[in-house]
Amino acid sequence: MSIFKSSNPTLSEKIWNKADGNIHAIGTETMTVRGAINKFGFLLLLVIGAAVYTWNLHAQFADNTMNTLMMVGIFGGLIVAIAISFKPNWAPYLAPLYAILEGFFLGGISVIFNTMFAEKYPGLIMQAVGLTFGVSIAMFLLYNFRIIKVTDKLRSVIISATMGILLFYIITMVLGLFHVNVGFTYDSSLLGIGISIFIVAIAALNLLLDFDMIERGASGGAPKFMEWYGAFGLLVTIVWLYIEILKLLSRFAGRK
Repeated sequence: MSIFKSSNPTLSEKIWNKADGNIHAIGTETMTVRGAINKFGFLLLLVIGAAVYTWNLHAQFADNTMNTLMMVGIFGGLIVAIAISFKPNWAPYLAPLYAILEGFFLGGISVIFNTMFAEKYPGLIMQAVGLTFGVSIAMFLLYNFRIIKVTDKLRSVIISATMGILLFYIITMVLGLFHVNVGFTYDSSLLGIGISIFIVAIAALNLLLDFDMIERGASGGAPKFMEWYGAFGLLVTIVWLYIEILKLLSRFAGRK
């Protein structure tokens, strides 16, 4: 399955090759696009439910519990994501757990941003949620109607840009360990806003690759459990997109 090349590490060629090699061990039933989308919808509902629960903890003045769940969501979600990446056939069991953990994290981080910008930008969270859904739907329509075609050239550009962003994240994290702060990574300067817009754009374009991978997986006869894996990979990108949009809007709020 050399056609399966994605910048999303959860939808990498290696994973699809592994799934293809195990198809006879799992059974003859294969994945479908509709099945993957339905499972993604279920995972999204779990994320929303867990996020609302965490948000309500803050409303009930249970911030300690909220913070604990947020940290569990961060580290637990990372561990589960790594486990699914190495064992894609575990996706039917672990993807729902990942969705719940990410919901805990997103609910907590949303509360923090909402509290920080309550006066300057009272509608920050709802606008971030709305933009995330709006961008996701727009990218799906652009892909579905082939307004934007996922060519090898486009794929290589998105992959290169995503790897560059990942390297940028790693460098800033390492510098932070040595108390070296790169100002434009968190301030509201025009450069910082420009970088945020670029990252949001790349995250959105990754959705095209995710849709393409799911469609190719279905047409290539990937095993049924890969519906869950494809849904999980799509959720990873959606979470990334929401966080980046939230950061971008907070930068705008910082300039008010």
